[in-house]
Amino acid sequence: MLMKYIRDKYGDSFIGYLVTIGRVSKKEHRVPLRFVYYNDRIYASRRNMNSDWIKNIMHNPNVRVEIDYVVINGRARIVSDDPNLCSTISRLKYKDERGNEPRIIVEIEPLCNEVKN
Repeated sequence: MLMKYIRDKYGDSFIGYLVTIGRVSKKEHRVPLRFVYYNDRIYASRRNMNSDWIKNIMHNPNVRVEIDYVVINGRARIVSDDPNLCSTISRLKYKDERGNEPRIIVEIEPLCNEVKN
């Protein structure tokens, strides 16, 4: 129900924060990202693997997505086995020529949600 609310309010693509656990520091690492909501999953993407948040996910797939006052806990995985999905996510995220560029796609399966006060 909360995911439907997010889609209705923000559409297919929205800005939020991704929180991972640092692979070295073991502390929370919070970065702003543009996300895509598609098929009851949340997706993030990057041009390459050279980001701390992707490296952190490879070490620990437990993540948190924060959008306004909504917190979505989830489990992330790098999508490497579905080029059609990767292409779809890129086109939903970017409405310009960047939508045609190859990207590393991270799929986040929501586990539980809460609203922060």
